[in-house]
Amino acid sequence: MNMKTVTDKAADNIRILAASAVEKAKSGHPGGAMGGADFINILYSEFLKYDPNQMDYPFRDRFFLDPGHMSPMLYSVLSLTGKFSMEDLKQFRQWDSVTPGH
Repeated sequence: MNMKTVTDKAADNIRILAASAVEKAKSGHPGGAMGGADFINILYSEFLKYDPNQMDYPFRDRFFLDPGHMSPMLYSVLSLTGKFSMEDLKQFRQWDSVTPGH
C-alpha cells in the first residue's frame, strides 16, 4: 500500500492552489509550480527560518525566486505559512492585488 506522507500532501496542496489561482485568473503558467512544488515545500518547511508575521525581522532567511512564471507556487506556499489568505490567492494577477504575478 502506497501511503502519501504529509510532505507529499503539502506539495500536492501547493500544486492545487497554484493551478487554481492560474485557472481563476485565466492567465499565468502553472507548469513551473507543478514541477517546483516539492522543492519549495521542503525549503519552507525544513530549512528557511522566518516568521510570516514578522517579515521585517533582520535575521530571517531570504529566498529569491527569479522565474516569474513560478510566482503562483511562491504565493501558494506562502499562503500555507499564513502570509497570504485564500482570498489573496483568488486575486492572483488582478490589479491592486498583493499577488500580482509578474
